[in-house]
Amino acid sequence: MDVFCKIVNGDIPCYKVYEDEVCLAFLDVNPVSKGHTIVVPKQHFEEALDCDMEVYLHIMKVVKTLATTWVNKLDAKGCNIVTNAKEVAGQTVPHFHVHIIPRYSDEDGYRAEYVKQEGLDLVEIMHVLTVE
Repeated sequence: MDVFCKIVNGDIPCYKVYEDEVCLAFLDVNPVSKGHTIVVPKQHFEEALDCDMEVYLHIMKVVKTLATTWVNKLDAKGCNIVTNAKEVAGQTVPHFHVHIIPRYSDEDGYRAEYVKQEGLDLVEIMHVLTVE
């Protein structure tokens, strides 16, 4: 059982900020900014890619509501909404979760760095990825 399942089950305490029949939201115990929140489905899904669509949409609706509220209540200048799928993408807990990270300046503790990859054939990739 992963740490988020243990939190959902009440085996590990948390700083709960929201709960309904589908999900639980709590403050991250290793926050990168004031108000850093994690939203998890109560039902176990290993990652966003295998999450039931109805649950996924519910989670994202809750995330949007909470993120908007956090930005307003905490006087944040914005926020990052982040989920990672699979270890190579940075997922460290095998339970679908979304981070809400209020941002106050570009000196906050969160960084997302994008480095352009040279030599990618965008036309070829477009043909592979086009959904008909």
